[in-house]
Amino acid sequence: MGFSPHAKPFLVIVILLLACTILHDTTELGLPMRLVRWFHAFPYNHHLFLTGLLPTAVVAIYLTMKLRPRTAYLVDYACFKGTPTCRVPISMFIEHMNLLPFLDVSSIKFITRMLERSGIGNESNVPPTMHYIPVYRSLKEARAEAELVVFSAIDDLFAKTGIAPDAVSIVVVSCSVFDPVPSIGDMIVSRYKLRHDIRAVNLSGMGCSAGVTAVGLATRLLQATRHHGAHYALIVSSETLTSNFYEGKERPMQLSNILFRMGGAAALLSTSKKKARFRLRHFVRTITGAASDAAYSCIFQEEDADGELGMNLSKDLPTVAADALKANITAIGSLVLPLAEQLLFVLHGATSFVWSKLPIDGKRVFRPYVPDFRKAFDHFCIHTGGPTAIDGVQRILGISDEDVEPARMTLYRFGRVMLHLRAFYGRFTGSLRVIGWNLLKEDGPIGEIRGRAVRLGHVVLP
Repeated sequence: MGFSPHAKPFLVIVILLLACTILHDTTELGLPMRLVRWFHAFPYNHHLFLTGLLPTAVVAIYLTMKLRPRTAYLVDYACFKGTPTCRVPISMFIEHMNLLPFLDVSSIKFITRMLERSGIGNESNVPPTMHYIPVYRSLKEARAEAELVVFSAIDDLFAKTGIAPDAVSIVVVSCSVFDPVPSIGDMIVSRYKLRHDIRAVNLSGMGCSAGVTAVGLATRLLQATRHHGAHYALIVSSETLTSNFYEGKERPMQLSNILFRMGGAAALLSTSKKKARFRLRHFVRTITGAASDAAYSCIFQEEDADGELGMNLSKDLPTVAADALKANITAIGSLVLPLAEQLLFVLHGATSFVWSKLPIDGKRVFRPYVPDFRKAFDHFCIHTGGPTAIDGVQRILGISDEDVEPARMTLYRFGRVMLHLRAFYGRFTGSLRVIGWNLLKEDGPIGEIRGRAVRLGHVVLP
């Protein structure tokens, strides 16, 4: 609960008047003298205990308040929305693929079929190199693509927030496939002349989950800052298509060419709520890749039989995503669900377990109980991994078409962008609550929101 700045002085005066009144009444009743006599009645060793207890309690309370993690706030965000020269309508994309020498008729039919089912519209973007025939790939062009996306998003972010670049003390960058030297983080530091004591971290090889990790890492670094005043962390998430274009005939590896699009996002986190729009409430990650070979290899960069490098999207990916979502529902439920829903979940699980142990033939199988997350959240931000992924989340959670409409429209407008810089924050006032899931090997709602909410990178729910 918050109060307006004009109400706080009035509340302080009221509290002081109440304290003076209570002190006056206790003095008239002789309570202070009674306490002194009660204190002297104790043995000497009890005196030492009581005299040491009060300062210890005060110090403990002070240290608890002082050393507790600082709250992280989202100041604002910005997305790369593309340029007219990078726009690629579906018909143009199919025609372009048809002119590439390494694709045969069956591959073109496969590409056409996948695009018809992809849910991607005619406003998505690919880098300039993919407009060439044949596709032109080089380190210089990949770096130029990264600079276009990253610098455009950061320029918009600084313009929107009014924060000077030299106020940023932390930079966390995530880009899965493209990892040049100097890194993208170093490119940002050099371009914006950031301060000499900047803490810059560059994440790679983590796919869509890198955005989740970047938000958590930036938050922890901000919370570890003990100096007074506002501290800012810049988070940038992007992916380059130039360096990962696949020139082969393996269909699982052609999917990255067909479905992924150009994009990027930047966000500014702070320890101060002065200019902030959102507040981080919960951060939960569920990692399944370490325990399952299928999850570990569901997205794998490798060479095909002809030596062509590409990204292999396994057929196990939907199953891995569903398992990760179920695990994460269990992890986040205890933090955000109402008590009644938690009790129903536990009761249903216990009943199902007991029923399965009874020696009865022809028993009906209990379906797993899915809590009603609509009682905890007003909006759902779902990973735009395709219509199948969105439909799967809708089916598992039992939510409406209206709840998944933002994800479908984001997929239609931007395509499947291989980044998910997601964070879910809470307003200081209001009651808007949002949950989001990132369906990959590292899965997560990152948080529950009360109030202003955003999913950075794609869907924005202000």
